[in-house]
Amino acid sequence: MSGPSNGLKLSQVDEETLLSGAEGFTPSQIFVRNPACIAYTYDDLIMMPGHIGFGLNEIDISSHLTRNIKLQVPFVSSPMDTVTEHKLAITMALQGGIGIIHSNMSVDEQAEQVHKVKRFKNGFIMDPVCLSPEQTAEDVFRTKADLGFSSFPITEDGKMGGKLLGIISNRDTSFIEDPTAKIKEFMTPRSQLVVAQEGVSLVEANDILKDSKKGKLPVVNKNDELVALIARTDLQKNRDNPLASKDEKNKQLLVGAAIGTRPEDRDRAKALVEAGVDVLVVDSSQGDSIYQLEIVKHLKESYPQVDVIAGNVVTPSQALHLIEAGADGLRVGMGIGSICTTQEICAVGRAQASAVYHVAKFARKFGVPIVADGGIKSTGHITKALCLGAGAVMMGSMLAGTDESPGEYFYQDGVRLKRYRGMGSLEAMSQGSEKRYVWDTNSATAIKVAQGVSGAVQDKGTLRRYIPYLMQGVRHGLQDAGCLSVDAAREKLYNDQLRFEIRSPAAQKEGSVHGLHSFEKRLY
Repeated sequence: MSGPSNGLKLSQVDEETLLSGAEGFTPSQIFVRNPACIAYTYDDLIMMPGHIGFGLNEIDISSHLTRNIKLQVPFVSSPMDTVTEHKLAITMALQGGIGIIHSNMSVDEQAEQVHKVKRFKNGFIMDPVCLSPEQTAEDVFRTKADLGFSSFPITEDGKMGGKLLGIISNRDTSFIEDPTAKIKEFMTPRSQLVVAQEGVSLVEANDILKDSKKGKLPVVNKNDELVALIARTDLQKNRDNPLASKDEKNKQLLVGAAIGTRPEDRDRAKALVEAGVDVLVVDSSQGDSIYQLEIVKHLKESYPQVDVIAGNVVTPSQALHLIEAGADGLRVGMGIGSICTTQEICAVGRAQASAVYHVAKFARKFGVPIVADGGIKSTGHITKALCLGAGAVMMGSMLAGTDESPGEYFYQDGVRLKRYRGMGSLEAMSQGSEKRYVWDTNSATAIKVAQGVSGAVQDKGTLRRYIPYLMQGVRHGLQDAGCLSVDAAREKLYNDQLRFEIRSPAAQKEGSVHGLHSFEKRLY
């Protein structure tokens, strides 16, 4: 194929037909010239098909998460304690998305979660765990058990930056029976090591590893002091995950983390930045507050190299205040998650399709992408969110039942389930998430009011299969809409070339499975 129309000149329907509604309606007609004053959900809308002039494999779903971070796969995991910890964040990044580590834990625990993601897949490992030659085999076995890997550089003082004396791996320790044996007695000595000199590029270092067929490549300076380490397993991971979200400098996986708006969250942010976090998400149910404006300004002044996503918001005026404070991205959604009761309890919020369209259109004027947060129940919802202007889609319940999410599986009525709870549930608030909903520390007004529930979601298997399924579903949606990429869909949206219709309740029922006595719905 030579292009979106295969080189053919396509005829257009006449103006009268367009204006009649026969081709659907423009976004401006639905969202802007809205005499009924109705807000719309994803289910309320259906997109009109476009012309398909390209193959499925040509569709580009990459999009911006923030001003400075572009994802190959525009999927973000929600910072919820039953959704995102390091295992899920690692897999999300390997698949091309990004995970946001929740803050319902101590500062040190959250920083360690970020550190685990950053260490998982490195180019240059800048802070490898080192041991000294005077330590024993018992120290090696204990360190292996604690950290989960088996190779360690041996330096003169047992610290990074010390003079390199050797290395130990499984091959060196497999037949050690005496736990008191000194490392210097069984390590592979410096004279037998293949090393690279400081200043070597990642490509050159990778070539040395391939040629030498070694598992680890120490990088040393002119004084033979260890300055970095490269692992062969990282080369294999790089080959198997071509879409992985990585930073440009060290090729480490991208990871985000959530913080609150209280004064002590400044210390949390400092620890997360030191751990290597790539994006900070200020986590609040209602983002247009003096507390959030203050912390966004503080973060951008203190850590200009780290992008900040602020929110949550659902109107342009809320968005404007956060953009003026320095936000690099906006999180859009209020009270629309499957476990969220904010609209019911607080009578404040907005239907998600309308919120995404209006905030994305406004934030676009300032070059700030938005993340559509909540209300996602299918690949069709993801496609609609992206076609309404979202740069990425944040998911909670969609990811909560996967192998990589926190928690254990259990069975109920023969169905394999995992616990899932809103961060506004009393159970989550008792663990610390009340700071997302309550700013006042006055005991007279600090009564907890639940804005979420606890429940369970069905097993979805591993993200390694689930994310590719979601990606392919989005590609099919974009293809049917005649959009070669997410960027192309956005351009059509703002040029009023994408067409939508509002579905009646009967139309929504007709558009889903119906008329069967029973059926089995398998995703993949």
